[in-house]
Amino acid sequence: MTRVEAIVSDFGGVLTTPLFEGFAGVQRVHGVPPEAFGSALARVAAADGGANPLFELEKGTMTEAAFLATIGAALREELGHEVELQGFGTTFFEHLHPNDELFAFMRTLRGRGYRMAILTNNVREWEPLWRSMLPIEEIFELVVDSGFEGVRKPDPTIYRLTLERLSVPAEATLFLDDMEINCEAARALGMQAVQFRSTAQAIEEIEAALAA
Repeated sequence: MTRVEAIVSDFGGVLTTPLFEGFAGVQRVHGVPPEAFGSALARVAAADGGANPLFELEKGTMTEAAFLATIGAALREELGHEVELQGFGTTFFEHLHPNDELFAFMRTLRGRGYRMAILTNNVREWEPLWRSMLPIEEIFELVVDSGFEGVRKPDPTIYRLTLERLSVPAEATLFLDDMEINCEAARALGMQAVQFRSTAQAIEEIEAALAA
């Protein structure tokens, strides 16, 4: 097995608490029933030829303002009244918290000489919000953000882009993500991958991969 030279980590749900906590906070603060939010996303997707508006937001092909206006209109149809979504991103990140234990582990990996990068599906306008949660630049030399690249995981294009910018071969790269579909895409390109399910489990499996 090729020695690991670089570690590429997801951000939300790995270096933070689970993303559902952010969405639950938005639904609670803005008075949106969980089932209504899902139905609104499906309604918009159906009207747009199947394109999930959340995915388009994460690719930067839809602005945050356009996303909120579109989802707001769909929620009005679902609920029969206006829903105020201003501050959606701020509310979302207020309900996420840093995974300090895993971040500290990542710091030790940097100290052990591994190249460190983040590959995140995120929203262009939210970059100041998520980067302010943790001192990203202290550990990670590269951040690849779907909102600026126009493509999102699990599209192989964004993995290849990350590898090219690191100048590290796929087989010498270890990928960490909470979504198995994203890990499968990494493995298909020859990367090693660990699906994050808990901090202790992720650290154990990362260390095992590095030792191998």
